[in-house]
Amino acid sequence: MSVTKFTMSGKNESPDDDVGVLTDTRPATKRPRLYKVLLLNDDFTPMEFVVLLLERFFGLSSSQAFEIMLTVHQKGLAVVGVFSFEIAETKVTQVMDFAQRHQHPLQCKMEKE
Repeated sequence: MSVTKFTMSGKNESPDDDVGVLTDTRPATKRPRLYKVLLLNDDFTPMEFVVLLLERFFGLSSSQAFEIMLTVHQKGLAVVGVFSFEIAETKVTQVMDFAQRHQHPLQCKMEKE
């Protein structure tokens, strides 16, 4: 007794036909490039303002924010965080807008990691 299989293509297959398995290959996905958000020192922005800003926009504790503020003050700049492009861009914009609204010349930028 011969068994005939019917496939979606409408072709008949007999049990003796060589049938392979079709595998769906996915393209390899890359991790998004990361960007460092840097805070730059200036001689005019109050230290308390920088601590407030770090707490508000980066979710840092008071002690973490104070340490980063001191690093910025002593070394001229500090990495505040590492993010995807969109998040880093948003953080930089938030910091710059907040500083401008409070009439401080604080600078923040992002660069590729």
